[in-house]
Amino acid sequence: MHSALQFQTYTTTTTTTTSTFVTNNTIVDSTTITMLPLKTTAAEMKPSLAHELAKELSLCCPSPDKEMDTVAKYHNHEVGPNQCCSVVVQRIAAPVETVWPVVRRFDEPQTYKHFLRSCRVIAGDGNQVGCLREVHVVSGLPANCSTERLEVLDEESHAIGFRVVAGEHRLHNYRSITTLHPSTYYSADAPPPHPGTNKGIGTVVVESYVVDVPPGNTKEETCVFVDTIVRCNLQSLTKIAERRAKSSSSTTTTSSSCKVS
Repeated sequence: MHSALQFQTYTTTTTTTTSTFVTNNTIVDSTTITMLPLKTTAAEMKPSLAHELAKELSLCCPSPDKEMDTVAKYHNHEVGPNQCCSVVVQRIAAPVETVWPVVRRFDEPQTYKHFLRSCRVIAGDGNQVGCLREVHVVSGLPANCSTERLEVLDEESHAIGFRVVAGEHRLHNYRSITTLHPSTYYSADAPPPHPGTNKGIGTVVVESYVVDVPPGNTKEETCVFVDTIVRCNLQSLTKIAERRAKSSSSTTTTSSSCKVS
């Protein structure tokens, strides 16, 4: 019987052991190979992801190769022997231009991450790599608070990533990256694509992570737990973004009608 995920206080430390053992992608000491972090791509985390994304992006995106390059660039993690990683994909019936302003707000993650009770920036302005935030988690979860560092903020590629550097929980050394990709996906309530345009009216969100496996738990249990939280966050993001897109479309339609009349 595995123990439940319960929180404890910790602070992460930075390690550079990888460079000690690897030079030009060659293992110097083969006896330490089991201790080497492995570079794992999003496609390797879930083998079906590469085909799924390639199909989606090739059908809807003006530059599918560029989007796949973004996935390959950002969704790769060095995974240690006692760590697990996974990736979650969510389709949203709203354009990237509507979704990105919500996702990029490092200072306001609770807007769509409803497991967070509050957030305050404790270093920096929240808009530059290196900023730190302190978030507090709602009651009922095996966590209390977390200090997180902004690691990636790419406005052009619509990518954002953070790392947990301290806190009171057992998800140690958590690192996450989220990217947005244009899509033709839209729901029955969403406005149809404009004829003659190749601009995606929807968004594919890809979020991957790596985290330590807590003592007493398996990699599978840890991934199921974290996947559930990530999936709930992205479903919440979907509702918010689609509501904003629908509201924007209604406003535009009303404005056009007024001009015609």
